[in-house]
Amino acid sequence: MTLLLSWAVPQWSLWQHLSEHVLWDYISTTLLLGFGVGIGSLTLGGAAAWCIARYRFVGHGVLSWLLLLPLAMPAYIIAYTYTGMLDVAGPVQAALRNLTGWQLGGYWFPDIRSLSGAVIMLSLVLYPYVYLLARNAFADQAASLAEVSRSLGLSQWQTFWRVTVPLARPALLAGTALAMMEAFADYGTVQYFGLNTFTTGIFRTWFGMGNTWGAAQLSSLLGVFVLLLLLWERHSRRHLTVYQSRATGRKVAPLVLSGWRGVGVACLCALLPAVGFLIPAVQLASWVWQSHQQWQWQDFTTLALNSVMLALASAMLIVTLALALAYGRRLFATKVYRAQLQLTVLGYALPGTVLAVGALLPLGMADRGINHIWRYVTGDTVGLVLSGTLFALILVYTVRFITVAFHNVDTGLNRITPDMDRAARSLGHGPLSVLRRIHLPLLRNSVLAALLLVFVDVLKELPATLILRPFNFNTLAVKAYELASDERLTQAALPALTIVLVGLVPVVLLTRAMKPSKENR
Repeated sequence: MTLLLSWAVPQWSLWQHLSEHVLWDYISTTLLLGFGVGIGSLTLGGAAAWCIARYRFVGHGVLSWLLLLPLAMPAYIIAYTYTGMLDVAGPVQAALRNLTGWQLGGYWFPDIRSLSGAVIMLSLVLYPYVYLLARNAFADQAASLAEVSRSLGLSQWQTFWRVTVPLARPALLAGTALAMMEAFADYGTVQYFGLNTFTTGIFRTWFGMGNTWGAAQLSSLLGVFVLLLLLWERHSRRHLTVYQSRATGRKVAPLVLSGWRGVGVACLCALLPAVGFLIPAVQLASWVWQSHQQWQWQDFTTLALNSVMLALASAMLIVTLALALAYGRRLFATKVYRAQLQLTVLGYALPGTVLAVGALLPLGMADRGINHIWRYVTGDTVGLVLSGTLFALILVYTVRFITVAFHNVDTGLNRITPDMDRAARSLGHGPLSVLRRIHLPLLRNSVLAALLLVFVDVLKELPATLILRPFNFNTLAVKAYELASDERLTQAALPALTIVLVGLVPVVLLTRAMKPSKENR
């Protein structure tokens, strides 16, 4: 709402300047980046999901969870790492010159700091969104559907494009939309590569020009882009409804690949986690070893404590609110409450930059009001109470990541039969007693999963932290960004690798949760 109200303050000179110089560059680059990442993630994630779901080959079990590892690698970190590896002074070009005898400037090498490089970097870490959803969609399809299509004269490829893909289309589109929203929200990668997108434009307008209202108006345009993407995703599947019987539907039997075919498919699947996680992680570890004597470990301890305490406090608050919202929907299943709940959990669709700008304007106005009243009463000022403290940062984290916690808690709550509630209420227990004595013990795994996912998301969040962090307060993400921006990549490796290692924890838990139980097997 604040972003919409910002248009009440005309910024004619700013918009004239933007329209004459950079506005269309912002729009075109943002769209090309978003749709490029969407196509890349759909291609990589869809192909990996098809291979894992429909084939069995050497290393299948290991690769099925290795393909999730890039989820632990933030996009801005992989961008820093590959830039250091592929730049002129990096190990790749140095080895190439040593092997061939070429001189600097005497050969062509692709420039990673480009729009195509940003698309590749983001696609390498965002394809698991498509892979996760599409793998289950391909694996759960009934064998009878393919058999009927073949009996009607369709070839194997015709069956794939006219039956298999349409059945998996909702999952493919949902994963692609998630990857595109993350691409629209990215700041670290595009800023490091020098690209003109809406996120970099918002930062320049705010900090470079000192125009907060102009930054809010740019943020509102970016928010419109993201909402249009959500509407497109829903519109594209408005007439598509698929029902599959799990009780009677026989699943497609995976095809066993042996020999060079099995090895070839295994190598192709292994290439994604190798390029998207293993190679950057090894390079980061190498840089940490090279720069370990340059680091002041007391400073690193302070950064780690700041990051952990901020992420833990935010995660506990967010999960508590998510539990209250999910339990409220269980108690008050009215249309009005459900509509309000949909608006409440919409924050994850909006980039952190947009939410930070939208929160900082009203909080700044509130601070000015508080100081005006305090000066009138005491003759002194109290400084920044809301906008310059961790309150603003945790507020934006809550709005952005409550969706993650809510869906985890709500899914677990829906698995508890309402008969338990009615039985407890008949014994004289109130709603809070039922929640404490029945639901919370049963929701332990769901709550812990939500807490861990939100913790890691907060730890990795960069643009909102850059805008809202208090003075002299740094986190691991901000420090890695600052050092990499100063081209001190080896020193940026330690905080970056720490974030990656912490991000591995929910990936490991996710892979364990995806393993079929003995009963299902």
